[in-house]
Amino acid sequence: QVQLEESGGGLAQPGGSMTLSCVVSGDTFTNYRMGWYRQAPGKEREFVAGIWWNGGATWYGDSVKGRTTISRDIAKSTVYLQMNSLRVEDTGVYYCVAATMSGGQESKHWGQGTQVTVSA
Repeated sequence: QVQLEESGGGLAQPGGSMTLSCVVSGDTFTNYRMGWYRQAPGKEREFVAGIWWNGGATWYGDSVKGRTTISRDIAKSTVYLQMNSLRVEDTGVYYCVAATMSGGQESKHWGQGTQVTVSA
């Protein structure tokens, strides 16, 4: 059973930095796309960043491009999200996700989420 556990959220000031971690287990994650989404109060869940577990190719949402880096450490079974130049609008619950194709259908697994609050 695939499991994802996020950590590293908390309170940060505008302009600051924060790194989130997501420890994954339950599969080899070959051919998985790993990623982060976030959801602010009253808003829909928004894509933040993605990375292929194999190969490490990355892609980003427009709202974080240029100030956010996603990476993974295969030996530690961990996906990271480093955010710099934080803004108040980065506030929200951040979710780690693992997605793969199985039997022609996409299967997604979500973590419980970690709260990030950016405030002066």
